[in-house]
Amino acid sequence: MPLKVVLFDFNGVILDDEPIHEQLIQEVMLSENVRITPEDFQKFCLGRSDRACLQDLFNARGRVVSPDYIGKLLVQKTAAYQQRLQTLEALPLFADVESLIQTFQERQIKLGIVSGALRAEIEWVLERATLRDAFGPIVAAEDISTSKPSPEGYEKAIAQFNHLYPNLNLQPQDCLAIEDSFPGLEAARAARIPVVGVAHTYPFHMMQRRSNWAVDNLGQLEIPRLIQVFEGGEAASSTRSEEPVPAPQRG
Repeated sequence: MPLKVVLFDFNGVILDDEPIHEQLIQEVMLSENVRITPEDFQKFCLGRSDRACLQDLFNARGRVVSPDYIGKLLVQKTAAYQQRLQTLEALPLFADVESLIQTFQERQIKLGIVSGALRAEIEWVLERATLRDAFGPIVAAEDISTSKPSPEGYEKAIAQFNHLYPNLNLQPQDCLAIEDSFPGLEAARAARIPVVGVAHTYPFHMMQRRSNWAVDNLGQLEIPRLIQVFEGGEAASSTRSEEPVPAPQRG
């Protein structure tokens, strides 16, 4: 089967903004008289929705907060996020992400986003980067009940593509996910979607152990060879490693 759809994570794959998120989460929690460490952020926040992150940070401190209260904190955080990005001379897009998107488009491969970020944040960035038209369905934090590593977001993305394109007959094995975090990799694999781990957040060797393919950066992703694997041709790796990477299992 050919590769039909590529599903991108957002933070840490398209936009290099994890340090901004960490600082803003620290500020939100500090306003609640809770100090968090880098280890807290890595454990509770990386690759997960902001709502799940804040909820678990409060739980870890023995604080009970309502979903509505967390919702108010998320509104504050989103406003601060947009203000922070507006102060930058240019959006911190990862190198090669725009050319990668263009390459997929030229090959008539549809694109979507599955992210724990809020829709307002994703849409705001894509509009300013003039990338919104490149993507079809976006599954954001508001669209799921359970954050990654749950496969819910990926399952909903497939359902949305099939709703928009009834003749696509999209199956998990027809997709490729691109993730930078452990929860993201686990979510894709739980959804039975082959996944590329890009070493933007964790070292290459740690991504390689958890993904079908691993790359140091998006520019290393060899699209022609990847497509051959999906079409049942060359079972080649698009990693920097010389060890062969198995083709995705079809089922």
